[in-house]
Amino acid sequence: MTAAEPLATAQVRIDHESAVHLAATVARDTALRCGLEGARPDSAAAVASELASNLHKHARDGAVYVQPLTLGQGLEIVAVDRGPGMADLRQCLADGYTTTGTLGTGLGAVRRVAGDFVIRSRTGYGTAASARIAATARAAGTEAAGTGAVCLPADGETECGDACAVRDTDSGRTAVVVDGLGHGEPAARAARTALRAFDSACAAPLPDIMRTLHRALRHTRGAAVGLLRLLPGRAEYCGVGNIRMCLLSADAPRQRMESRPGVVGWNLPTPQVRSAPVEAGQLVVVHSDGIESRWAHSPPPALLSLPAELLPAALAHRHRRSRDDATALTLTVPR
Repeated sequence: MTAAEPLATAQVRIDHESAVHLAATVARDTALRCGLEGARPDSAAAVASELASNLHKHARDGAVYVQPLTLGQGLEIVAVDRGPGMADLRQCLADGYTTTGTLGTGLGAVRRVAGDFVIRSRTGYGTAASARIAATARAAGTEAAGTGAVCLPADGETECGDACAVRDTDSGRTAVVVDGLGHGEPAARAARTALRAFDSACAAPLPDIMRTLHRALRHTRGAAVGLLRLLPGRAEYCGVGNIRMCLLSADAPRQRMESRPGVVGWNLPTPQVRSAPVEAGQLVVVHSDGIESRWAHSPPPALLSLPAELLPAALAHRHRRSRDDATALTLTVPR
């Protein structure tokens, strides 16, 4: 997969036993497209199968999300549910523990196979888990911790008109979220064009990046664009259209930033950069309007406590507009 190819998230709802096999198949196929070598595609299928099987046995309203890594080379498998949660997560991760009479090696095996494994669970709210598998042994560890994303097409569409990317430059960690106007292939084409332009200019000041995307998108249907840059002690945001940024603290959303009205590629307003002070460990979320904005009005503590690797999938699972493309990107302020 090329750097400018949009992140694509496949969602498998675990509403029947046969969905466990489907999740494994999607994970293996995605692993092959991501260039996973040797036995790693089979390992990805096994991880997806274990996570999906747990959802089928113990949870309700569960889904598995499979996608390429946002940074680095490899694959990510995220499982989210609204189940009863785990009262003792450490015990559930131990080999040999089971409540269904099986061998009890599921989550422990997932933790060993995945290069990075993150899981959170709260009684009465549900569980979320992320397993990341590098494309090769050499690529292990290249996916930066503290990042997460999902990018889902609208129901009935095969291509996603949203896109996102994160790049590390001398100017700081810089991210983009793009929402191509409409749905389907024309919107996806605009998103791909925007990512290519972003890659060519991602080290520039945010207004210059926005102008570069505007020029590149003139012969497309246009897009909404949000640009984020993390710098020591502050976050910078520059947005046009229906992209939102939210800075989180431990107990509540600390600050929300809307984008200026307009369409990048058609009627670009003067790009404006807004800054907010940040502290190490805080999360910054940038999302398209396929994620309902009301999630940030009074989010439950269980949602605010999720790390960056898990928050995007949890937002999509609980607050997605299924008739629209939906993207959520989360970055952790580095320490």
